[in-house]
Amino acid sequence: MKQNQWIYDSYPKTLSWNKSTDCCSWDGVYCEESTGQVIELNLCGSQLQGKFDSNSSLFQLSNLKRLDLSFNDFSGSLISPKFGEFSSLTYLDLSNSDFSGLIPSEISHLSKLHVLYIWHTDPSGLRLGPHNFERLLRNLTQLRALDLTYVNISSIIPLNFSSFLTTLHVVDTQLFGILPERVFHLSYLESLYLSSNPQLIIGFPTTKWNSSASLIQLSLCGVNFIGRIPESFSYLTSLRWLYMTNTNLTGPISKPIWNLTSIQWLDLSNNSFTGKIQDFKSKTLYSIFLNHNQLQGPIPKSLLNQQHLRNLFLSQNNLSGQIDSTICNLKKLILLDLGSNNLEGSIPQCLGEMSRLQALDVSYNSLSGTINTSFRIGNTLQIIKLDGNKLQGKLPRSLINCKNLTLLGLGNNELNDTFPNWLGTLTYLKILRLRSNKLHGPIKDSRAENLFAQIRIIDLSSNGFSGELPVSLFENFRAMKTIDENNGTREYVAKTGFYTSSLIVTTKGLDIELPRVLTTNIIINLSSNRFGGYIPSIIGDLIGLRTLNLSHNGLEGHIPASLQHLSVLESLDLSSNKIGGEIPQQLASLTSLEVLNLSHNHLVGCIPKGKQFDTFENSSYQGNDRLQGFPLSRDCGGVGGVPQAITLVELDQGEEGDSAMISWQTFLMGYGCGLIVVLSLIYIMLATQNPTWFSRMVEEWEDKIITRMQKHKKRK
Repeated sequence: MKQNQWIYDSYPKTLSWNKSTDCCSWDGVYCEESTGQVIELNLCGSQLQGKFDSNSSLFQLSNLKRLDLSFNDFSGSLISPKFGEFSSLTYLDLSNSDFSGLIPSEISHLSKLHVLYIWHTDPSGLRLGPHNFERLLRNLTQLRALDLTYVNISSIIPLNFSSFLTTLHVVDTQLFGILPERVFHLSYLESLYLSSNPQLIIGFPTTKWNSSASLIQLSLCGVNFIGRIPESFSYLTSLRWLYMTNTNLTGPISKPIWNLTSIQWLDLSNNSFTGKIQDFKSKTLYSIFLNHNQLQGPIPKSLLNQQHLRNLFLSQNNLSGQIDSTICNLKKLILLDLGSNNLEGSIPQCLGEMSRLQALDVSYNSLSGTINTSFRIGNTLQIIKLDGNKLQGKLPRSLINCKNLTLLGLGNNELNDTFPNWLGTLTYLKILRLRSNKLHGPIKDSRAENLFAQIRIIDLSSNGFSGELPVSLFENFRAMKTIDENNGTREYVAKTGFYTSSLIVTTKGLDIELPRVLTTNIIINLSSNRFGGYIPSIIGDLIGLRTLNLSHNGLEGHIPASLQHLSVLESLDLSSNKIGGEIPQQLASLTSLEVLNLSHNHLVGCIPKGKQFDTFENSSYQGNDRLQGFPLSRDCGGVGGVPQAITLVELDQGEEGDSAMISWQTFLMGYGCGLIVVLSLIYIMLATQNPTWFSRMVEEWEDKIITRMQKHKKRK
């Protein structure tokens, strides 16, 4: 596949064409000197737009030898059969120009073609008709390079094809059947990409490859293999890039892999390889991906002496032993992922001094001790993941030197410290994960502005934080105060180069692993601490929130009605607190809310009706004995779910025990009888001319009613 250099060179070449000048002088047009005939047209990345006209004057250039129309926008146009009339054509590139539909069989008439590129970025955009792939390969006997990536071929690979092939790229083309062994014996083949064809079966050749085999790039990801990698594989002395992810290969990695002398990029990830990592013969290794296997044993020291190594991915294995300090000899290392293994010992102090390192992941091992790594001034670290170990002590203050940091994961350790407000000055920090440690104390208000301004995910759960919720932090969460629309495109947080970090988050009542963190994943998790006081209404300003979890604290007061402004909120958990009052009816407007947990509080009154609230079950409200309404068995009463008036006896409940429910309606029913009694008393008062006792009685009744009404308002 052609490199994306066009992005930088793209400009409208045809705008400079002038009919008053010789067309041979036009940009992108090349002519034969002796005849003046146009023999080459290069309009790659020329910003051409609109439907491609099959009657275009282009097809009058009968002497064309090279034609490049790649990286334009022809708006789903069909590829014209007239392309098959360029009988002298040796080079044709129609890639990534939004052609669609059936590739005409007439393309196979171009018998002089050396290069044919019609690769696409949309797997449903282009297709070959039945038997056209076989006809194409049979007729184009001079072909050197063929790239049909993402074209729906839906065919077997025929036995007959050009012996001059140097490049064959047919990624994700619905190929099926058994790959002919002849492919592996093409003398000039340098680049073979067969990935993402799960119905393609590959049996490695039993005969030896020629020791002068020219294969440089081999991509066999996501295909089915028969047998094991043969010994003859080591004869691929020119092989530099090998991609074999997501195959069904098992057992120890074959010796020929370790013996490849020129290998630079090795990707054997997402397989079921076992055994130990052996010594590589190659001294030019650039990238190693052995992650997501079942490899065992220590990390060999010879691997840590690869002076050209940029990327080392060994995560999701069963590796053991310690991380040797010689790893810091890898001066060019950019990405280091050793997560989810059984590594022990301490984190090498020198890791923070590696000037080019951008991502450091040693999470979910058995590393212990303090974080004594000293992060040097001017380091380039963007991602640090130390979660899931046995690390103790305080957070290293040298983290303040990581000016490019976007993700800091220190969760699930034994760190003992107060809240690191000082991390808020890291202007690019978007994810802070400190959950499940021994952090403690109040999160003090800070007068500094813009602390944690870009934070999108903050997880402080399962610690010992106390005091009131940090209002000043919520005020500074600027990135949470907007709703990220993205216009249908996906943007990721914690991404550096081709590496995008995964993250475990708690949302909708579950711990889930996000393989990639979208910019729309905005989460606050302060659960399982010792926070008290009220829920600040300012949380309603964080309109980008998707998950809010304040459960298992000691929060009091009411649910602020301002939460109605969290229009994209999907999960709200306020369970296991001491929150009272009624559930604000305004929360019924939260149409994105999928999970609600208000259980085990002191809530009263009627549950809101309509929209999402009609979907929640009893478990959302259990442990609130005075809540009423759907889905609980206690009927809310009233008309249309509107609660009945609260009685005087209800107002005084809790101080005078369980009293009978006396509604205002019942009270009014006795009003007539009461009036007769009152009139009688007035008559007695006037007759005896001694009103003092009566006035005192009325005052006592009035004081008692006012006191009870005030207590009820406070509860609300």
